[in-house]
Amino acid sequence: MARHEDRSKAIELRKKGLSYSQIKRSLNISKSTLSGWLNDMPLSEKRIRELRDFSPMRIERCRNTKLKHRQERLDRVFDKVSKDIGTITQREMFLCGLFLYWGEGGKTEKYTLTFTNTDPDMVNYFMGWVQSCLHIKKDDMHIKLHLYGDMDIEKHVDFWSKKLKVNKKIFEKPYIKRSNLTGLTYKNGFGKGTCNVRIYNRDLKEYVSQALRYLSSMN
Repeated sequence: MARHEDRSKAIELRKKGLSYSQIKRSLNISKSTLSGWLNDMPLSEKRIRELRDFSPMRIERCRNTKLKHRQERLDRVFDKVSKDIGTITQREMFLCGLFLYWGEGGKTEKYTLTFTNTDPDMVNYFMGWVQSCLHIKKDDMHIKLHLYGDMDIEKHVDFWSKKLKVNKKIFEKPYIKRSNLTGLTYKNGFGKGTCNVRIYNRDLKEYVSQALRYLSSMN
């Protein structure tokens, strides 16, 4: 009786356009048995093309091939860009940092240099710029994370500490937003929270502000 029911189910699934492999997974019946039951029920050429085009393995192979080609293309572009840019001088790095601060740095606080971003690499560049061009040590910086209520606070402090290669002692108490990250409709860039770097130094802030003033006057 069970065998008859399996055969009936297999026939119904075949009528719906399922392949032997799909029916086998659904009913746990060998392909040789299905071949005997469904030998007179071949799929149309159109359905065979559909199954081939939407095969998970084929889609995965296609996806991996595209990813490989994209990475190879990006690697070629990276090599070209590396040659075009070449070695960056100290003066060029100084200017890069100024433009970065002009776009992303804090402008309202008179005596504090502040930089806020969700991109760890950008924060890292800013901190390296401050050390190399403005001669400020990491221990003189203060870091405050802006996180969401459903985030693992300690985990994200560890992440930023390792990413920025700084001791946790320079981290201030994180600011926790009452909303949840899971509730955001647009999450790109917020997965690790927002990092705010602060340097309490009046002379340094005025130096950077006047450097930006000078750049602005050159237009």
